[in-house]
Amino acid sequence: MNTAHGSAALSCRHARLPTCAEELYSMGMPSLKRRWTVADLEELPDDGNRYEVIDGELFVTPAPRFEHQRASMELCVLLHEYLARSADAEVIAAPADVVFSPQRGVQPDVFVVPKVEGKRIERFEEAGRLLLAVEILSPNTARTDRVAKRVLYRSEGVVEYWIVDLESRTFERSTPADPRVEILAEQIQWRPEEATEPLVIDLVAYFARVLG
Repeated sequence: MNTAHGSAALSCRHARLPTCAEELYSMGMPSLKRRWTVADLEELPDDGNRYEVIDGELFVTPAPRFEHQRASMELCVLLHEYLARSADAEVIAAPADVVFSPQRGVQPDVFVVPKVEGKRIERFEEAGRLLLAVEILSPNTARTDRVAKRVLYRSEGVVEYWIVDLESRTFERSTPADPRVEILAEQIQWRPEEATEPLVIDLVAYFARVLG
């Protein structure tokens, strides 16, 4: 047990990230015949799968389950209500493209982008950065979300990255400044730049609403 991020008591422990190449790309459906780019995704079918490119590798994710979508919607509501009163930013839910480079294009389940001169953006490139990225684990995405995407978001300077683990009813939080990962079971706080107050999420109540 630890106390972190202000005065709120958070239940957490830490874990080191795997970093070797073999660990990074053993999940998903990487192609061995070509180096994929974001532009190549236009060739792929609109079949309900999510197609993403991380450092030239193609990752394919099947359509999510209902509980995954409930978790996403519940989190979007909490973030939307908070951002509307506290920060000059906007929450977006997948599918929506976040393109960092020609070899790096992903679709986070939920993410927060800053407004530009007080106006909502139409494309990620207008802001060029994420204040928060969230992935909700499923059996098909756990390794990709915990390894490849965590490394990606860290290297791209995403201010915070959350993983929502529905099975364990925890949030995993990481930042570029700390190589460790916090695992939170009771409460999480988040305060983006220039926000007037933090967002405080009761995780026990959140998972009760999502999972019953």
